[in-house]
Amino acid sequence: MATLYVGGRLFDGEKVLDGQAVLEEGGKVRKVAPTAEFTGFAGERVDTSRGTLIPGIIDCHVHSLSGAEGNPGVVQDRMSPAQLTVRGMEFMRATLEGGVTAVRDCGGKDYIEFAIRDAYNQGRFLGPTMRCAGRMICMTGGHGNRTGRIADGVDEVIKAVREQVHAGSDLVKIMATGGVMTPGVNPEDAHYSAEEMKAGISEAHRFHKCCASHAQGALGILNAVRGGIDSIEHGIFMTDECIQEMKERGVWLVPTLAAVKNILKGYDDGDRSIPEYVIEKARRVFDRHIASIKMYYKAGGKIAMGTDAGTPHNRHGENAKELEFMCEIGISTRDSLFFSTASAADLMRIDEGRIKQGNSADFVLCDGDPLADIKRAARKENHRLVVKRGQVAKDRRADFASSAQRVAAE
Repeated sequence: MATLYVGGRLFDGEKVLDGQAVLEEGGKVRKVAPTAEFTGFAGERVDTSRGTLIPGIIDCHVHSLSGAEGNPGVVQDRMSPAQLTVRGMEFMRATLEGGVTAVRDCGGKDYIEFAIRDAYNQGRFLGPTMRCAGRMICMTGGHGNRTGRIADGVDEVIKAVREQVHAGSDLVKIMATGGVMTPGVNPEDAHYSAEEMKAGISEAHRFHKCCASHAQGALGILNAVRGGIDSIEHGIFMTDECIQEMKERGVWLVPTLAAVKNILKGYDDGDRSIPEYVIEKARRVFDRHIASIKMYYKAGGKIAMGTDAGTPHNRHGENAKELEFMCEIGISTRDSLFFSTASAADLMRIDEGRIKQGNSADFVLCDGDPLADIKRAARKENHRLVVKRGQVAKDRRADFASSAQRVAAE
């Protein structure tokens, strides 16, 4: 049965359109056209009046098996594969209900998350579209070594990439630098050499896999970029040289503002289960992280939204708050929406992120206008409706109708 979304504004992933209606049928966008063209339509209607229909939000960096505890790795180690799978499905369902209709898992555990991905992508359960990296590839003692695939030297890195491809990974993630959450490593330090990075990235591309790199320090970022990386995750210590070379090569930055911000907020709110080394590093990188993102944005670089959901106090289902965090540092409302829809879809290579004919019918109906107030999109309490492939994942229209009636009565 066809459904017509009509009455309010439309943000199609790139631009705002007024007076347009969207026809959904069979989980796809059948038509986007002026409202007048649908006169006489007799099917189901969704009234979008006083609201804005936007594409489903896309998060390009999550960890679907991590639970946002103060020390997620310790909690994860205590759980069986079955427990992790069930919990991961709960997290991804919460993510969908929070307005995020597609995610890129940038590192799981023992490929457990692949079963979740396949169940959702095949439509056996209603959840977000998932793309998964499998095991992160890192050096001995490097960031992510707790669950990652440890590999040293060019030949071993190539073998590690091939293992991910064989396991069924959608993308390959290579750890170019140290990070905040691993003890004994510095975010500023390059881990893999330029030769190791290039070898791994080239092998991933040979098998048509997108390649992402956890890269925080400048040298590690440059090693990844010069090796042909598709996206830089975090990009904390970017320099002008990094920015120039990333722009020249069309590399995406996935900022993950929520990651460090939520670590520090959790600690300030009293959570002492967060390791002290994590707090020390988070404080050290916080301001520099924001400065780097602002530099890349000002330079006109490609950006795609990502949160690092699953890290301390960075909860699945709250992913959309990243849009608000982006606007807080000077990114425009339009651009934060674009980075979280169309641009993110381009990085993930999926037919989502734009409301246009033939694309997946993934929508969020925001109450009000997120172009005027980004909180309309960033906060799930302002979502009237979340739709995944034409199916309703969350419906709060009655709540908003009741509120409107109360206001009118007053």
